[in-house]
Amino acid sequence: MTFHFIFADKEEQRTKKTKNSPSCLGYPVSIFFIVVNEFCERFSYYGMKAVLVLYFKYFIGWDNDLSTTIYHTFVALCYLTPILGAIIADSWLGKTIVYLSIVYTIGQVIMAISAIHDITDTNRDGTPDNMTFHTAMSMLGLMLIALGTGGIKPCVAAFGGDQFEEHQEKQRSTFFSIFYLSINAGSLLSTLITPILRAQECGIYSKQSCFPLAFGVPAALMVVALIVFIAGHSMYIMESPKGNILLRVMKCIGFAIKNRFNHRSKQHPKREHWMDWAEEKYDKLLIAQVKMVLKVLFLYIPLPMFWALFDQQGSRWTLQATTMDGNFGAFIIQPDQMQIVNPILIVIMVPIMDSAVYPLIKKCHINFTPLRRMTVGMLLASLAFVAAALLQIQIDVTNICCRFVNGFRSHLNFTIKSDNLGPIAPLQGSGYLSVPHGKANFTIVNEEGQTCHYILQLGFGSSYTVLIPSTFSFGESCTENIKAIQDIEPNGIHMAWQVIQYFLMTCGEVVFSVTGLDFSYAQAPSNMKSVLQAGWLLTVAVGNIIVLIVAEAGSLPDQWAEYVLFASLLVAVSIIFAVMAYFYTYMDPMEIEAKFMDLEPEEKKRKELGMTTKDNLAYVNNETSNNTDDKQTKI
Repeated sequence: MTFHFIFADKEEQRTKKTKNSPSCLGYPVSIFFIVVNEFCERFSYYGMKAVLVLYFKYFIGWDNDLSTTIYHTFVALCYLTPILGAIIADSWLGKTIVYLSIVYTIGQVIMAISAIHDITDTNRDGTPDNMTFHTAMSMLGLMLIALGTGGIKPCVAAFGGDQFEEHQEKQRSTFFSIFYLSINAGSLLSTLITPILRAQECGIYSKQSCFPLAFGVPAALMVVALIVFIAGHSMYIMESPKGNILLRVMKCIGFAIKNRFNHRSKQHPKREHWMDWAEEKYDKLLIAQVKMVLKVLFLYIPLPMFWALFDQQGSRWTLQATTMDGNFGAFIIQPDQMQIVNPILIVIMVPIMDSAVYPLIKKCHINFTPLRRMTVGMLLASLAFVAAALLQIQIDVTNICCRFVNGFRSHLNFTIKSDNLGPIAPLQGSGYLSVPHGKANFTIVNEEGQTCHYILQLGFGSSYTVLIPSTFSFGESCTENIKAIQDIEPNGIHMAWQVIQYFLMTCGEVVFSVTGLDFSYAQAPSNMKSVLQAGWLLTVAVGNIIVLIVAEAGSLPDQWAEYVLFASLLVAVSIIFAVMAYFYTYMDPMEIEAKFMDLEPEEKKRKELGMTTKDNLAYVNNETSNNTDDKQTKI
């Protein structure tokens, strides 16, 4: 499980308003409210996300492809909105958190309401009669959640850092460690708890999987997060806005492109770099910093493919787990609980890699550079999908099937959720129907409209024949004479086999994501680290868009083939990235920036006055007109 931050850059620090913040043990009391807020918010987000794809499949009734598509569309939005949050945060940091948290909370509450099947279950058969209402409500809730969680993602960490004075660098560092711990704690607990809540049965008229509770608890935690954050408002140190470096970079790039286009004729001499066309308006230091940023962003181009595989842990891999046996003897693991393997392995693998693996590689005199580590991480992720494909082949051999034989005296109609077998004549049988494991609720209807609800517990990979005898009759005891004959015993493919693919993916994440963030920080200019963070988040969003495109296309008949396709694509992208990394030259941003720190007096004056090159030339010529005659000055 990867966590992303956009921290405030040192050079972009804003002037603090004079305010005395209460302290405890040398730490501002205000950070307590911020840490608790982050724990509750992460619990809310990851708890809702853990059961989301199963909600689409089993409550809304979508197939695997559509469920995967909507899931990854939501995740993509969650990683696109932080860019918006980063832009507005410099002006309204504290207010941004409050207002977007309200939007976030409303979204979570709407999601919980959308999962209450009794709202539209007028005939009380356990199935909503107006699925359009539930679908529309859930889509509205997800859009509000994406706006809320993404919008505050770059704000909370930076706001927490703003609570410390300049001399509290050690305390600020400790705060960020505690802040990261609160994220891990929230995500771990929610991924463990919400699937258990979903597995419960609840309802007013009929008992169904308790998605309202699984969404309701995260919604309640988000309410707590909002209340806690507002409760500490009188202790917060608020800062005055100074501007946004991301917007400055975008404007600088835009001006360079526009200026180059306006001077595209051959009569204008070429410049060493296309960004040099911004010199007419922007100082050379900013241009040099933008060049460094663009150099790293170019390496980001292949990275979305890694995230396309990584984020399928919450969609395709969770759906795969629904077809496996989660009985561990002393306890039963729910399919959506398997996602907890990733954060657990992260906690174990990170210190092992840092304290054992990397030092061992260094002792072997292997130059394991950051970009080489990232390449290895991508290859490990592709191996994880090969393992998933091999496991899927074994699962596909044993699907869960069920058929009906009508021994009754009249035609009977059999339905399960949205699947209708149609009327079956007396002494006739239906074909086999693939159904999900667990409790299957069948509805039997005769020609007069009488109904009988029959529940059958289906094992993994099993096959059943349901016999309706001649003695069958409708009424309260209609299920007494129905016989379920097991044609094929449940399979023995255990959910524990997924640990292999989770282990490979987590190893890939450690050497790819952690290394990538560190590399980006080291190669970024001092005041543009948030720009690269925004670019990093954008690669996550694009990766999820890739998944939804493939899922929506749905051209591959077998799921294992799709796993192999993704693995092959990532291998190809890894090769491209390795070539790009080979030609990459590592930079020292501080050294490069130092070359531009001592600007010439004329350049400083131009920067202060906001002159263009033409204005600057006029200024310099005017200053030197007493000593020179018709002489051009080059800046």
